[in-house]
Amino acid sequence: MGVNMGNKYIDATALTIAIIGAINWGLIGLFRFDLVAFIFGDMSWLSRIVYVLVGTCGLYLISFFMKLSSRAEA
Repeated sequence: MGVNMGNKYIDATALTIAIIGAINWGLIGLFRFDLVAFIFGDMSWLSRIVYVLVGTCGLYLISFFMKLSSRAEA
């Protein structure tokens, strides 16, 4: 049961970071405004860390598709 709770927190954190990344991409697409670059600097080491975290969370969230397909089969 403790392992499940840990996964819920990781899932929620990954989803939150991915949503922040999606909002940033929306701002870039609509207004050509990069919020991450505005806050942390254009391709500074800190902004690159944010971009890597968003990308990593997006890759992690691919596991949701596997969870959904296994639930559909059950």
